[in-house]
Amino acid sequence: MSTTTPPSPPQRLAALPCHTSNKLRNYTPIQSFNRKDFSIRCEFENSQRWTVGCVSGTDPIHIILKPPSIPMTSAAVLGSSGKNSKRVCLFYCNEMKDLAERIASQSDAIELRNITWRTFEDGFPNLFISNAHGIRGQHVAFLASFNSPGVIFEQLSVIYALPKLFVSSFTLVLPFFPTGTSERMEDEGDVATAFTLARILSNTPVPRGGPTSLVIFDIHALQERFYFGDNILPCFESGIPLLLNRLQQLPDSDNIVCAKVREGDQRIVRIKEGDPAGRHVVIVDDLVQSGGTLTECQKVLAKHGAQKISAYVTHGIFPNRSWQRFSHDKGGSPENGMTYFWITDSCPQTVKEVKDKKPFEVLSLAAPIAAALQI
Repeated sequence: MSTTTPPSPPQRLAALPCHTSNKLRNYTPIQSFNRKDFSIRCEFENSQRWTVGCVSGTDPIHIILKPPSIPMTSAAVLGSSGKNSKRVCLFYCNEMKDLAERIASQSDAIELRNITWRTFEDGFPNLFISNAHGIRGQHVAFLASFNSPGVIFEQLSVIYALPKLFVSSFTLVLPFFPTGTSERMEDEGDVATAFTLARILSNTPVPRGGPTSLVIFDIHALQERFYFGDNILPCFESGIPLLLNRLQQLPDSDNIVCAKVREGDQRIVRIKEGDPAGRHVVIVDDLVQSGGTLTECQKVLAKHGAQKISAYVTHGIFPNRSWQRFSHDKGGSPENGMTYFWITDSCPQTVKEVKDKKPFEVLSLAAPIAAALQI
């Protein structure tokens, strides 16, 4: 008499990823799966879907994150000679020179242009746009960095001037929207500076081809899109695909959900789902300042047996060199250090400070910005 081997019971899967970012809140975990056949859907605000495959026969199970096919605009930028791409004249502020050069290296269709940044004796800006007549009828972009209040006025002066030079279209690339965390009023008298900055940008003159496009990465709160007026079209991008591509290169990419909860002045961190024991846990957030929340997550995860702990933030702000509180775990001490700490080059000053310093590793926004300029 023949017998049938009963199927193996489904095994529990730690949910993915570890985050506090608004961009990832739509993730729906699958409660169980069979090793031989399973998939996970990770849904982002831009409706791209990321699948997760399982390498069977491993312990712990290795999770391999697979990105969707590259959109036509991205593929054109990344591999095009520029023949069929929109040609763009890219201006930039001094702080963003390195990123601008990386963006231009992505496509022959992107040409760097110069601005002379000087000041008068009284300290106010003395600015000059080189070859202003040469950009008439061209697609023009400006790469900005509002890294401190002191540089915003001079860059706004350029942002307001470029669309009035009879350009065909104008795109403002502001990778980090600095007032994003001040988006709401909790007490009478609070000033939502995110709304103020959005209104200032919304008054950018309209170029010949229509409203200005504004490219921002991982804005802190998605409701801020409604702060902008009709003269500007916000295009919200994310650095998360850069992280997912990097995770594909790691031998251990198991993930867990970690939530940040604030009650008054207290910071409370709880593990919501999954078991971190013996796994490499990646904490994901949109930005970091002092790093207090990340270190609290790190302590809780290490206490629950995480073998390795890494972190990713799109915007590494780190005021007062607070990045120094994060040391490198060379193995076996996840409570004291990070295996990796990934940031993007949205904050150029931080990139310079952490260069060649472990555990930090910079994932460049050059390719996604180059793709966004083709929209």
